[in-house]
Amino acid sequence: MDQSNAIVANISATSEQIRIQERMAIFLALIAGFTDSVGLIKWKTYVSFMSGNTTSMGAALSTDKSGIITTSATVISCFLLGIFAGTCLSLWKKMELKTLPIYIVSGILILYTVSSYFYNIKPIPSVAIVGFSMGIMNTIVTSVGNQKVNTDFVTGTLNSLAIKTAMLTMTNNATEKKEYRSNAIHLLLLWTGFVAGASLAPLLLPYFGNWILGIPAMLLSICAVLISNSTFKL
Repeated sequence: MDQSNAIVANISATSEQIRIQERMAIFLALIAGFTDSVGLIKWKTYVSFMSGNTTSMGAALSTDKSGIITTSATVISCFLLGIFAGTCLSLWKKMELKTLPIYIVSGILILYTVSSYFYNIKPIPSVAIVGFSMGIMNTIVTSVGNQKVNTDFVTGTLNSLAIKTAMLTMTNNATEKKEYRSNAIHLLLLWTGFVAGASLAPLLLPYFGNWILGIPAMLLSICAVLISNSTFKL
């Protein structure tokens, strides 16, 4: 009986963990969409959507638009450095504070926001700083249950969504249907979160101006505190 109760408790804990992962992934997708939209409006550059920057850089190479090439190369490089740093943090066995990457991203955005209020920060350092923070954020949640996710890779999310939906349609196995349906819903919610964040930024930017990135920074800080007080970890 004790073993049976332990199994039930473990299943319940796993289900709760998946729900937390799902909410966190949607939240981070919203933050990524919001920040990406701000970058596109203010600097004409994506700060988390590297597919768009790669296309822009490739097109600029043949038209000799050095400004676009420099900006795109800078943000892509800093985004990669952010992913490298975030991955190293996640693999660092001595790191006991699992929410440290969230605090780091929040801290970077807060420092940038305060600095931009007092100083006129040029587009190149702006996209470098924010792109680096988005790279770190990209490593915070990498899966929801057994479904691999990427909170700011929209193309990959839509690709996985279409694949899971097709697999759901083609299978007759009840267990597989449940799994594919669950994964498809996770991916759809992830995409919806990104779109929601991207649509909010243009509405709030006129009111907050240079303080606009303080919004995701504060939301991330609150999220980190809530997770730290939870019994479940990322």
